[in-house]
Amino acid sequence: MTAFVSDAMRQRLIEGVHEAGRRVLEIYHGDFNVETKDDNSPLTDADMAAHYALVALLEAQTPGTPVLSEESQVVAYSTRQTWQRYWLIDPLDGTKEFIKRSGEFTLNIALVENGVPVFGIVYAPVLKALWLGQAGQGAWKQIGNDPSERISVRPLPDAESQPWHIMRSRSHGIEAFESFCAGLPQHECTSMGSSLKLCLVAEGQADLYPRLAPTSEWDTAAAQAVVTAAGGEVLNAHTLEPLRCNQKESLLNPHFIVCGQRDSRWENALKKTGPSRCPIH
Repeated sequence: MTAFVSDAMRQRLIEGVHEAGRRVLEIYHGDFNVETKDDNSPLTDADMAAHYALVALLEAQTPGTPVLSEESQVVAYSTRQTWQRYWLIDPLDGTKEFIKRSGEFTLNIALVENGVPVFGIVYAPVLKALWLGQAGQGAWKQIGNDPSERISVRPLPDAESQPWHIMRSRSHGIEAFESFCAGLPQHECTSMGSSLKLCLVAEGQADLYPRLAPTSEWDTAAAQAVVTAAGGEVLNAHTLEPLRCNQKESLLNPHFIVCGQRDSRWENALKKTGPSRCPIH
């Protein structure tokens, strides 16, 4: 879909994200400060180090293209709505996991064109795993210095012989999640932090990830690009339309579900969960 990111630029972005990840790991393995933001979410030295590194990387590679980060100053919608193309980044998704030193945190950069995430990189420094998706070209996963391998979502298995694999948040939307799962065929659940959950659907290690609790657009855009490039979908839980960015003043997402394929069984379970209660923002 987009020729904006050339092969050469893609490689420079991968190298830049790795470099930002190395700086984050230095902080992770040492002592770091933890502050509390206005929304009561935590902020560490690593969040800001990754923010400055990734913003500088993108501004150097694509001068003149707006960059919006979770740690940026607020940009009014009157300005944002004029952006046909911009970078959206979450410098450190899973800050609580970073603080707990669980390793389940990621650096995320996404290119958004006309509200659609068309390119994304998700990097988990502790796991040495990087996922990349580009519309029209496909999705890849790379571990360390190994060659990258193409990834794709998997066909939804026959639940009678192979349980569906459902991803869940460690601490958000538990009651709604359990209500949703009650309507599913045989399944098993895995709890995990950050955007890693979407990436596991993208690489065919999981089948569904319902997020029935608040998130922001920077939390999901990069991984959404990976999922869609791998053949999956990230859908508004209320409308079952693809999640879009920069459509309103608020940067909050509606509740959503990540899937490899649509299926009436999980769609019906989602309806019974009460998607009418899912915020549309």
